[in-house]
Amino acid sequence: MYLKFTANQSLSLNVDTPFGQLQHYLRQPRRLVYALTDPTRVEYLGSDRFRLKMRPLNFLMVSLQPTVDLAVQASSEGCLHLRSLGCDIRGVDYINRRFHLDLTGYLRPEATTTGTTLIGVAELEVGVDIPPPLDFTPRPILEATGNSLLKSVLLTIKQRLMQHLVADYQRWLAEVDTTGSKDWLAPVPASSL
Repeated sequence: MYLKFTANQSLSLNVDTPFGQLQHYLRQPRRLVYALTDPTRVEYLGSDRFRLKMRPLNFLMVSLQPTVDLAVQASSEGCLHLRSLGCDIRGVDYINRRFHLDLTGYLRPEATTTGTTLIGVAELEVGVDIPPPLDFTPRPILEATGNSLLKSVLLTIKQRLMQHLVADYQRWLAEVDTTGSKDWLAPVPASSL
């Protein structure tokens, strides 16, 4: 039985900062990736590509650990676009051969009268051929469980982004003020997150 699960999550976050500064910050895809996840689970592949090893996920009786390759691209306006390039499931070979993950999203600054608002949307879709004996589970239960799991993944990413992105942005501002450096492309040290 082949099933598709979907989830989406939106973000609107007010940041008390000038629009231009936040635009410069968002032109650094590495900072976003390290703010989204535990830096020890990220491998930088070069250019705009990253490999993210997710925490194990439990789907009914099966434990899955997806490893997702991502492209994160920044536009000159400071809008970040995220898309998955591929996915590998560790631990369950049957599912790995019959699994498809599609993640897309964006994060963009929008000027307001009081500062800047970060607007974002993420959409996640997973298609999988359900292995025996799970294929005997009623379809509505499988769909509800799968959709709930994807929603929790996106909610965790949103919460982490709201907490860590603003903190990293504040660190970046302090670095720029202290050093006067315009080297805004430096990666985020793993120890600082």
